[in-house]
Amino acid sequence: MITSPSRRAPMTLPKSSSPYDVLDLPLSASETDVKKQYRKKSLLIHPDKFKHEKGLEAFDFLKKAHDHLADPAKRKDIDMIMTHARTQVLKSILGDGNSTTVSDDDPRLTNLSPPFEQQVRAKGREILVEDELARRRKQKLAYANEGAEKARAEAEVAARKRKVEEQAKWEERRDDRIKDWRDFSQKKEKKRKKNNLHVLG
Repeated sequence: MITSPSRRAPMTLPKSSSPYDVLDLPLSASETDVKKQYRKKSLLIHPDKFKHEKGLEAFDFLKKAHDHLADPAKRKDIDMIMTHARTQVLKSILGDGNSTTVSDDDPRLTNLSPPFEQQVRAKGREILVEDELARRRKQKLAYANEGAEKARAEAEVAARKRKVEEQAKWEERRDDRIKDWRDFSQKKEKKRKKNNLHVLG
């Protein structure tokens, strides 16, 4: 949640918060609620009015949260995560055998400590963190595979280059090999003729 801190108060940005947390909105917030809350909060921390070392970062964070909830596809993704979080919390409170389609005002969900919605938000943050870590691991693995693939491709190029160079050197020495073979053959022939003369003489 990004509040309206005083100019001297430290500002902390929730790295794993859902857009609902950032805008301090209930999970049932309408599109109009999102717009109103964004306007209200953006006026409080706008970089032109609010001078803080993390002011620009906070404003950017707020804008991203608004954009996330204003985009139907992105909001659907975050709502799916929060619905999953709600189901997990309900299972932990009611037990596995009970229905998870109960309303938030169900007597079993009142007077909880911490409150039910707070537990759902906390579970949502936990899931978002896990998702982000999984995404980073996948990206790291992709980079590692990309690096290995690049190294393999470079090794193949180097091997082909070496082969071409060896072939070129082989061709360059061809005339020398032919000459050496001719010289050897002629010496052998002379030696044979000389031996034949000894036999005849």
